[in-house]
Amino acid sequence: MNIYNPGRTAGLVVTIAALVLSAGCAKKDESEVQAGGVKLVKAGTLTVCTHLPYPPFQSKDASGKVVGFDVDVMELVAKELGVEQAIVDTPFEGIKSGQDLNTGKCDAAAAGMTITEERQKVMDFSDPYFDATQAMLVKTGKPYKSLDDLRGMKVAVQAATTGRDYARRFEKEKALQLVEFEDLAAEQQALANGQVEAAINDLPVWAEYIKENPGGFEVAAEFDTGEQYGISVRKDSNPELLKKINEMLAKAKQDGTYDTLYEKWIGKRPSA
Repeated sequence: MNIYNPGRTAGLVVTIAALVLSAGCAKKDESEVQAGGVKLVKAGTLTVCTHLPYPPFQSKDASGKVVGFDVDVMELVAKELGVEQAIVDTPFEGIKSGQDLNTGKCDAAAAGMTITEERQKVMDFSDPYFDATQAMLVKTGKPYKSLDDLRGMKVAVQAATTGRDYARRFEKEKALQLVEFEDLAAEQQALANGQVEAAINDLPVWAEYIKENPGGFEVAAEFDTGEQYGISVRKDSNPELLKKINEMLAKAKQDGTYDTLYEKWIGKRPSA
């Protein structure tokens, strides 16, 4: 005898729906977890946000491939995880605000980025991997040796950077006319064509620029700001990836790999 029971049928439908939902969630979790529990936005890939160009940390070579110190450092992380590295070029504002990490554009950000209290509020940073300082670049032969020499003159800075923030601290005191540019290339071009008298950015960046343009530019002043770069991940959401990055940094510094990369891209590493 086949007796129709509405309550039993409804219960069966709910059970099936629950099983389907459970299976779907399990599949989603599996696709988001790779390499020993590390969450990745794309299976089999470590997606890294950066902002180009910023040599020697990240820039495109003659073939269009993105290369640099940060790129090689993150390649060590990718190999440790057993995945490929994919680089996403994006405006620095989205990186430093944490937005690109929060929206899933990337797993980590490696962009020659200084660790600051403000940025730590919106993202988690790795252990420091590079000691940086600010510097002022001018055309060779110019008489400027300090910010005091630039009173009333135009000085280039890069948007959303600590170099810009440093210059702003003295903008009124030194009567500086700060001109802000979206990226490093535009800042460099402004100095080259005489749009500004000086430019402020990280010292290694200017060292690389001088190397590429011998005789044309010189570092007129250095500002010891005590900055350190860090690799960032989404705030409070990817501790395993952060742990892997820190482990890799420690291992690379211990076995000499870090020094090799440093000399390749920056030059001889300063004595500790």
